[in-house]
Amino acid sequence: MALSNKQKQFLKSKAHDLKPVVLLGGNGLTEGVVAEIEQALDHHELIKIKVPGEDREQKVVVMDAIIRETKAEKVQVIGKTLILFRQAKEPKIILPKA
Repeated sequence: MALSNKQKQFLKSKAHDLKPVVLLGGNGLTEGVVAEIEQALDHHELIKIKVPGEDREQKVVVMDAIIRETKAEKVQVIGKTLILFRQAKEPKIILPKA
């Protein structure tokens, strides 16, 4: 499900007040971290993830891996923070029409 620009804007406004629910540690992206992200997406649908690191290319690789593994949609990246959305079977967030 690709998000339209209108839907991304809507989700960005919803995500503004959210705090990161997953913080990647020194071990990077492990199976446990992916499972935690999956659980957070199932519960919240819209989450922020903090990806530390000074190497920009490494951050992009990790963020792309998270998106690929979770099959979530990237809403926005601000610095070290990734905002993801994946609609649940019973949606909590009703997206505007594309």
